[in-house]
This record gives sequence, structure tokens and C-alpha cells, in this order.
Amino acid sequence: MSLSIMVHLDTRRAEISDRYSVISFPYYELTQMRLCVIIKQSFLSKIDTGGKDGHPSASLFIAVAEHLNFSEAARSLFVAQPAISQQIAYLEKKLGVKLFIRSKHSVELTLVGTLFLKDAREIVQRLEESVENVRLAEEGRIGTIRIGLLSVSVRSFLPLVVRSFRKKYPNIHIHFAFYNVGEINKKLERDEIDLAFTLSHGLGSMKGIAYQKLWAQPYCAILPHDHRLAASTSLRLEQLSTEPFVMLDRSQSPQGYDHILTLCAKHGFSPDIVSHASRIDAVMLMVDAGIGITVQSKHVQMYATPSLRLIDLEGDGYEADVVAC
Repeated sequence: MSLSIMVHLDTRRAEISDRYSVISFPYYELTQMRLCVIIKQSFLSKIDTGGKDGHPSASLFIAVAEHLNFSEAARSLFVAQPAISQQIAYLEKKLGVKLFIRSKHSVELTLVGTLFLKDAREIVQRLEESVENVRLAEEGRIGTIRIGLLSVSVRSFLPLVVRSFRKKYPNIHIHFAFYNVGEINKKLERDEIDLAFTLSHGLGSMKGIAYQKLWAQPYCAILPHDHRLAASTSLRLEQLSTEPFVMLDRSQSPQGYDHILTLCAKHGFSPDIVSHASRIDAVMLMVDAGIGITVQSKHVQMYATPSLRLIDLEGDGYEADVVAC
């Protein structure tokens, strides 16, 4: 016999505050909780979880089985003996088996009753545990936080944040996963992650998603080391107008892709895109191989090899907000 308990914590808010000069979320707020209790065994579905006088039938059965006396079982539970007798008879009828052999002077467990006693104890224990888990979940003290990460520079503060959070909530599990911007937006919309550190591209048009700016992430030109402009300390975007571009597939980050095209258009040109890739590390590989150059947010620097050059762009408007949402 088994009782399957699934507690799904559905979070849409986390308070972001400034603590120890870093961004933190020590006051995690649970705003919604869905509790789904599934009893998978058909045999279990025949057992009443709420008998008369507020005692589950399984608990009444255990009391009689342990005392082997209906009167003593009734006294231990502070209920009337007829109530226990009626509940046991009702349970036996629903199960279609005899749990006890009764005589005027004794009560004994049948073989089926002996086997069922172990299962009944497990049922009651699981029910008690589920009640405690629901209480803790409602208080925000157990559960799982699913965090989606873009490869932005969260390493400077996130470990400290998590360490502080876990000291206060040791029973809340934290799961990290890296995604691109488009994937994070989709997972936020589908409620598949609870918190994200990402770029702000597209978030403004997504209903029900609140976010807070952490810092501005500059865009840069990324060139191979032997490019004619590789020694520059900064570049104007229009200096790249005749260069072949390699880009991340638009499907991976539609808003980010369109943002780069918009930047180019504002400076009087449409980039000559010679190749696309489905992963940003592949884009960087193509730049390194001399296939083309690219313009990206500086969060991609973690993918850069020593032979690549990340060069700042001159002027205003070459930034994207890094946000928590």
C-alpha cells in the first residue's frame, strides 16, 4: 500500500533587496500553493480517512488491533465503544474481508487483519506527515525554488545570496539551470521556473511578470584577434557596416536578435548576416574561425577564448538591463 503526496509550490514573486552590498532575496514569499493528494491503490481508496468523532477508520482499526479489546480502544481514543464497533464493521464491509475474530471474551486479528495492520500504520503515518508538510509549505519553509539563469555575471553575488537564504530556510531546495533569453521568457510564461536572472528583452510585453533591474549590461563588438579593428579600444557601430555578421538564431532570442538589428538600423545600415547558430558558444566559435563578427551583450564573455576581442561600442543606447524576475 502506498500514499503518493505531491506538493507543488507555484511561485510568482520573490522580494529582491539590497543586503551586504549585494542583491539578495532573503524574504522569499510564497504566493500560491497547489496541494494535490493522490491515492494510487484502489484498495486504499476504500478506506475512509474521516470516521465518526473525527478519527480516521485506519486509526480506529489500529487502536483495536493494538488493544485487542474494543472497550479499551474506545477509552484510549476518548470515543464511545459503539462508534468504534460501527466503524470497524463498516470498514470490513467496504474491504470485503474480516479483520477480527470476535467472541464474548476475546478479540483476535485474522491473518488478513495482521497483514493490514502494517499497511494501516503506514497510512496513518503518511497522512500525519502530509499534514505537517502542508503546514510547513504554507509557511514557506519547505518546497523547491527553480531558478533560471542567463550567463550573466551572477557569480559575484548569487552564492552569497543562496548561502544566506539556506541558513534561514534549510528545507527549501534550490535548483539552477542555464538558458538563453528566449528560453527563460518561455519558462516564465509557462510557470516552469520561479525566479530568473536574465536580460530585460521582451519582459515588458509579458503579462503577469514583474522584474527589477539589477544593473546595465553593455553591448560590445566581438572580433577575431587578427581582425583589422581588433586593436581598437572602442568602436562606432557604423564602422562594422561592411563586415559579415554571424548571429544567434532568432528563434533562440527573438527580442535580442531584433534589438541588434534595430541598433544597426539606427546607425544607417542592415548587417550582412552570413551565418546563424543555435547556441551562443557556436556563434563565438564562428567568430574565432574568421567567418564573421558579431555584436552581443557582454554577458557572453564567459564563452570567449583568449583569441577573441570584445570591444566596447561608443555612444549611448548600447546596453541591456540585467534583471531579476
